[in-house]
Amino acid sequence: MATTEKAKTLTSAQGFYFGGLSGMMATCVVQPVDLIKTRMQLQGGSPVTIVSNLIKQEGILRIYKGLDAGILRQLTYTTTRLGVFNALQDYLTTTDSNGKKVQPNFAMKIVSGMVAGGIGAVVGNPAEVCLIRMTSGKFNYSHVGQALVRIAKDEGIKSLWRGTSPTVTRAVILNAAQLSFYSQAKEVLIKYNIMQDGIGCHCVSSLISGFASTAVSIPVDLAKTRLQSMKTVLDPVTGQMVPEYKGPLDVITKAIKNEGILSLWRGFTPYFLRLGPHTLLTFVFLEQFRFMYGH
Repeated sequence: MATTEKAKTLTSAQGFYFGGLSGMMATCVVQPVDLIKTRMQLQGGSPVTIVSNLIKQEGILRIYKGLDAGILRQLTYTTTRLGVFNALQDYLTTTDSNGKKVQPNFAMKIVSGMVAGGIGAVVGNPAEVCLIRMTSGKFNYSHVGQALVRIAKDEGIKSLWRGTSPTVTRAVILNAAQLSFYSQAKEVLIKYNIMQDGIGCHCVSSLISGFASTAVSIPVDLAKTRLQSMKTVLDPVTGQMVPEYKGPLDVITKAIKNEGILSLWRGFTPYFLRLGPHTLLTFVFLEQFRFMYGH
């Protein structure tokens, strides 16, 4: 691993492709946890019960079901969001009278994270829909390519952007917390000589970022998950087949009414165990790329 050296930065282009590559590498590690989180939100039950039933009914290799969709999601979503965020940070960084670079304040980092997350969510939504469906256990897709084709063919190409509203909302909230808290925590740790710019600093900053992101984004993630995996149901009044939910607010309202308000944070542990390590690995990988290839 690289050690602390002179401060280096990535170019805008490097921010995009190294960001995507870092996200894909992290996904290869945490994909099983993402599957568990999705099934908890859809089916309920504990992580142990879900894993036990999954292995018993489908085999141990099924814990990596949807990995190809997860990688495609990182290729589209994470490449975009980290690239846009880094580009915005470069644009907003100024130079003082002494020639020293001044990073944008925390509020501007939050705004940058929101913008980057929203753009990334729109770009990555088709892969997100495929990932949710492939890990839900409700759909029998062999691979992400088949999922993309079948969804577009059977339900219309617009269905690939189903749930875009809660996906964008979640991404805006999550990235506002994740990217800004990571950047701010890292800046404070280094500025006040608490830690040096190295793996230890990156890990601590990532864990702070991951916890904050989990706390604020999981209710929206639950709404997004249920919208993207919903099927049509029979309306007892009209006798017609209608979507299970009308929108994200309907999902949250029904969840609170039928399952209690704490159900909005169902799957918090696997969500954090997925988001925390994924955040940590993504930023650690990205920082190592910065050390090795930065300028």
